Amino acid sequence: MAPYLVLLHIVLFLGSFLLSDVKLSESASIFTIINHCKETVWPAVFPGDNFKGGGFTLRPGQSMIFTAPIGFQVRIWGRTGCDFDKNGNGSCQTGDCGPFLKCPGTGKDPVSLAEFTQASLDFYDVSLVDGFNVPISVTPINGKGNCSVAGCNGDLRQHCPSELALKNNEKVIACRSACDVFNTDKYCCRGNYGNLTTCQPTFYSKKFKEVCPAAYTYAYDDPTSIFTCSGANYVIAFCSSRNQSLCTYHDNKLVCDGSNGVRSSISNLWMIILGLTLMANLKIDF
Repeated sequence: MAPYLVLLHIVLFLGSFLLSDVKLSESASIFTIINHCKETVWPAVFPGDNFKGGGFTLRPGQSMIFTAPIGFQVRIWGRTGCDFDKNGNGSCQTGDCGPFLKCPGTGKDPVSLAEFTQASLDFYDVSLVDGFNVPISVTPINGKGNCSVAGCNGDLRQHCPSELALKNNEKVIACRSACDVFNTDKYCCRGNYGNLTTCQPTFYSKKFKEVCPAAYTYAYDDPTSIFTCSGANYVIAFCSSRNQSLCTYHDNKLVCDGSNGVRSSISNLWMIILGLTLMANLKIDF
């Protein structure tokens, strides 16, 4: 058999493998987590089976890409001020989930929290109901439906009311929720305030909303804070500016600020086929 025909069989095999992989992932979503902050962030994911065990390190400008399981339901947040040893044991100033790099559960308040649930539609939001520790935004890519950007690009640590401020060495490292600080039915939307009619925005939730209009700021903030989309991939970015173009598709490649992106299998297949065609036309011998 001619050498280039042998190569053709190899390429066709690889092509069928790549295309089968694309078919299998049609209903799955790609999650790209990017750190635009000037400081290191330790993202946490719960449950984290498909997300590097639930915890990892992102230095400024770094990103990680994951395939979420079909029917996913996950929470993602950033931890700050962490110190872990080589075995992944340590602690964080904010967002701590026990003495582990890989989180076995949810994070300690106050924390900015991105939430996802896949049903007939993907439901997603960024919640500040339990406080704020780092700017975080969620951007759907190539989805169908409303698919709005959720989250908070502003830094509430710079606008936090003094009575809610969590400090370390006089530096504000997070902004607590009014429920956490005052523990009243009104601020916690419980008891007589545990319904849509009586649980209304408070002075503090309005302050949060001014800085973060696309984030969940109190328990019944659904109309302006929960978004839906279908068939989308998601970019979760820490410390993104509203002036930044987070992610775009160009020549079948996902290009994100601070990320090298990921090229689709279809694009790789066409590159292989193009190379094969050139070799066949030139009748290159091996």
